[in-house]
Order: sequence, then C-alpha cells, then structure tokens
Amino acid sequence: MKDFASSGDPEVQAQLDRLSALSLPQGRIGLEVIHGLLDRLGNPERSLPPVFHVAGTNGKGSTCAYLRAMLEAQGLTVHVATKPHLVRYNERIRVAGELISDAMLASLLKEVLDTAEDLGPSFFEVTTAATFLAFARVPADACVIEVGLGGRFDATNVMVKPAACGITSLGVDHHQFLLNEDPTAPSPDNPEVRIAFEKVGIARTGSPMVTQNYRKDMEEQIVTRCLAVDAPLFMRDRAWFADVSDEGIAYRDAKGELGLPLPQMPGSHQGDNAALAVAMLRHQSEVTVSPEAMAQGISSAIWPARLQVLGDGPLTRMVPEAMVLLDGGHNPDAAIAMAKYLDSKADKPVDAIVGMLSAKDARTTLTTIAPHLASLTAIPIEGSEYHPLEDLAAMAQEAGVEKCWTAGSLEEALQGIASRHKQGGTVLIAGSLYLAGLVLEANGEIPD
Repeated sequence: MKDFASSGDPEVQAQLDRLSALSLPQGRIGLEVIHGLLDRLGNPERSLPPVFHVAGTNGKGSTCAYLRAMLEAQGLTVHVATKPHLVRYNERIRVAGELISDAMLASLLKEVLDTAEDLGPSFFEVTTAATFLAFARVPADACVIEVGLGGRFDATNVMVKPAACGITSLGVDHHQFLLNEDPTAPSPDNPEVRIAFEKVGIARTGSPMVTQNYRKDMEEQIVTRCLAVDAPLFMRDRAWFADVSDEGIAYRDAKGELGLPLPQMPGSHQGDNAALAVAMLRHQSEVTVSPEAMAQGISSAIWPARLQVLGDGPLTRMVPEAMVLLDGGHNPDAAIAMAKYLDSKADKPVDAIVGMLSAKDARTTLTTIAPHLASLTAIPIEGSEYHPLEDLAAMAQEAGVEKCWTAGSLEEALQGIASRHKQGGTVLIAGSLYLAGLVLEANGEIPD
C-alpha cells in the first residue's frame, strides 16, 4: 500500500517495514489505544505549541497549506502534519518548517513501535504518536494538524484544547469506515448527516470551532455537538462571511472587513479554503497574525496535486504543446471542482488520463467530468488495487466521452495523446493521489 511507502534510507525502511505489518484491527474503533500509547510516551500531545486542527472531506490539505503560509508570513515557526504523502513519507511531517529528516523519522518510529509492541496499535496510531513526539521536542510557535479519517475516532483527536478547530467542505467519502452501524451515532441511512457528526467529533471545550456552511440537517449536528462540549461555534454566513469573485476575497466578521487576494492555486473552491483558514486565525486568541500576513500567505501557499500545472520534465516533454494538469481528487466533490476548472480555465481540447482505486466511486467522478473531455485513457496505478481499465473506459463512454482508450502505463497514454493530435490543449491526469505521487516522481517534481 502507498500509505506504508518505501525509503532509500535503510534505517527508515526498516521501520516502514514494521509499520507495513500493522493495520486497523478488525472491529476495533476508538481512542483507547492511542491514549494508552501516548501515556507511555509521556503525553507529548499535551506539550504542543498552539494547534490548528482541520477536519473535512475535501480541502483539508489546502486549508492546512494556507494556515501554514499565513503563520510563516507572520514570521512564526510552524509544525505541520498532513496526509497522505505523495512521494516520500517524510512529506507527512514538517518539523519547524522543514520536512522531517530521515534520521529523526527512523528514530521516532522505532521508539514508538518499540513502546507500543504489546498494545496492538494501528499504522495511524503509531505514526500520529511519532508526529506528536517530534512536535513536542522541537520548539515552534504553532502546529497545523490535519485529521486523517473522519474526526471522532481519528488518532489525532487527542488534544485537550486546540487553539482552533476547523471543518472544510463535507461530502461522503471513506463510507466503509465512517458509515458503519453505531448505536451512539446517526444512522448511516442519512450519510451526509452521519459524516457531519463524525467530523465535528474534533470539537473541544473552549476551543473555537470554525466551519463552512452546510445543509441544514448537517449544521444541526455541528451545533448540537458544539453545545454539548461548550465549544464556541463560528459558522460561515452566520459568524463570518466571504464572497469569492474574480476580483478577490471580500471577507468580514465581527472584527471588521478584509480585502484579500485570490490564491495562486487554481479552482474557485480554493478561495473558500483560504477564507476558512482566515476565519480560523481570526476567531482564536493564542497566535497573532496580521491581515497583511494573511494576504501574503494566501498568495504564496501551494499544495501539490490539486489542479497543479506540471512544469518541464520527462512527462510533460512527451506532449510539449499541451498544458499538463495534475489532480489527485477522487470523490464527487473533487470531481465538481475539476469540472468547474476545466469549463472555465483549461485550454481545449482536454484529453484525460485517469486511474482510480477500486474502492472509489469512479462512475460519479467520470460522469461529472465527462462533458469537458475530448478523450479519456484509463491506466493502472502501480502498487495499488485499481478499477479495471476496460470498466473505466466503458463508464466514460457511457457518460458521453466519445473517444476512450486503455493503456498499460502513463507513458503509453501520453504517447497515444501525442500521436493523435499535435495541437496544444490540456492533458488532465486525475483520479487518485496515489497516481499523482507517481506522476510527480516521474516528472521530477518531488514535493519538498
């Protein structure tokens, strides 16, 4: 699995091999093991700098990128924990502004794995504990921590009082984990409401909870949870407002109004993600960030594999006249964001190269982007369980893509596009963050 990764450093690889033997024990859901593990390690989660904890379905990583960029524009030192990685496991842990070194990563993983041996921890519990150790031992001014899966039972959900919690856009994803039968939770028969319940599980007493706006019944779940734990709630279009247009972001709340630039990251949804990050900073009191630093952070933030235009490299040289666009989105909401961008910004024609994991809703994704495509080539995802190529091509054709092919590799797909036409246009490579990591590595654009 990509989650377990590989490394060129033998010490790191030795610990990754140990991690690869771990998984979520069948039927065990809860935070007891991570709390027990952290107790043995001296509870590093209680010694972190001010934490910004971000949950949601789409936009978590981008929102974390904006928070980091704004805090750093203020001159602050920031720890960041995000997931998944694209090429190297080190991407998940940024210590005081720098990717964790191989030496520190190997040492921390070994320490946690040795400590946890008889607890039967999961992969995510071990890696979360290692992250908290790094963040507690190295000084910094703030932490930005992305929730991995859900919120209520995510291994990161152990902080007592974050500086602020945030929830990005909500949709149905990871249904096999988040929509299980649970008598203490809303019925999975109303999946959107259940998802809202799981995400707002990160709410903490006294910590501001800052959210986007959602469907009324989803908002009711968020309000109920925040009232139950006495978490101050600041919801978009109630406590804060943001109008995103081609001119910029017009933001306002009880503190006043801000005129902010649009992000450099493409897609109209990025303005919403940036506005949420601004709202999180403005509704907390532990870290001071000026409006000028917020504007600078929005302009400078980057987040790989989200509608990313690839630069010069071995892959892009195969289609030299085309813009090559990479997107790791793999659920319906991400497909909508892709479709909006293709409709308004992409050069025509758009030739798509798509690989998707077998657990993902390929039909909905393909139906959403199909009207914007001139062709689609289905490809495998090396090292992962992926949708059969013939099935992807057939679904795309049913959705209205006139020309559909399969190819045995990304390079073969690019060669096919190059041979069929010489005009510019756009090549969209999409469908999976796992695929996106392989693309970045092959094109020499490894995230740093």
